[in-house]
Amino acid sequence: MTGNATHETPGPPEAPLRVGLVGYGLAGSVFHAPLIAATKGLALDTVVTSNEERRAQARAEFPDVRFAASPKELWDRADALDLIVIASPNRTHVPIATAALGAGLPVVVDKPVAGTAAEARELAALAEERGLLLSVFQNRRWDNDFLTLARLISDGELGDVHRFESRFERWRPQPKGGWRESGDPQEIGGLLYDLGSHVVDQALVLFGPAVRVYAESDVRRPGAAADDDTFLAITHANGVRSHLYVSATAAQLGPRFRVLGSTAGYVKYGLDPQEAALRAGARPTPGDGPWGEEPEALWGRIGSGESPLTGGGAPIRTQPGDYPAYYAAVTDALRGRGDNPVTALQAAAALDVLEAARRSAREGVTVTLPAAPPSASASTSADNKEQPV
Repeated sequence: MTGNATHETPGPPEAPLRVGLVGYGLAGSVFHAPLIAATKGLALDTVVTSNEERRAQARAEFPDVRFAASPKELWDRADALDLIVIASPNRTHVPIATAALGAGLPVVVDKPVAGTAAEARELAALAEERGLLLSVFQNRRWDNDFLTLARLISDGELGDVHRFESRFERWRPQPKGGWRESGDPQEIGGLLYDLGSHVVDQALVLFGPAVRVYAESDVRRPGAAADDDTFLAITHANGVRSHLYVSATAAQLGPRFRVLGSTAGYVKYGLDPQEAALRAGARPTPGDGPWGEEPEALWGRIGSGESPLTGGGAPIRTQPGDYPAYYAAVTDALRGRGDNPVTALQAAAALDVLEAARRSAREGVTVTLPAAPPSASASTSADNKEQPV
């Protein structure tokens, strides 16, 4: 080493950003808490729940976590927190997000961010006014099949896509009850806003703004109060048509994706494995082996003229799913090193479609949407061949 060599003294390590998590039901316990804890640069500080069973569940996995009985306790100690994550019932999303932003705290909200696009845009305006991050947890942008399809489109493997079929179907002949299946409009329940938030967001990310929406929505199960079998047809501004199905009454499940292009099609069965892994207690911890991988038997197929069910087309390795990428991106955005991975304006564009679908199903009409300004677009068009995530 020469005498002219210099050494840079590394700065102190960054303290982790402290997270307050509101809600510890399905969304909070299965998705948000494990992903927050697995993200470098984040620390789960406080869980808001008054349910003693849920507190015990959280304490068993996160022994150092604090608890609060209401979100107000977080605002009283806002200086000790760096991010609020809202995983409470849908009807609480807007008031809690509004209060958090008012307390000067960045916010992640589970989908749907609001019941209407207007409310989502009001939240976006408030966050911009306060100079705070407002992000929406659209984790299905990091599903294995979606990442694979986005790559195939970006690489031109399908030619010009003209039809996108997406199914998020389940077989649950007996309603479980609870707010998610409530018929009360204030609860923002039903599959259109639950699973529909995912399939619509994915369609807009892949193929750009919607200009027309048609929908059929039914309540099929005895005792059910909210839609449990819904179909949406979207015409995108670029001419692509998306046919989207969400159902709890599918006795035989269709393909998750069937995508038809000018030179080839892609068909993929089966759901991304990450939710099942999280439910089973697996965690995306570095060094614990691969995450989001699926067996070769579940890979989709690409080709033309033959059915994948009879061996037609060539198998295409499914890219590993990557839910941890969402919170890694949120961390980078809070540190000023990257962009918000899912903005409230993007979520508002999806809500425009969901509201149009609800009207279409109710009135039996096709709904035309007004042209959206470029800044409000939820997507990267498939035409520009860029990765959407």
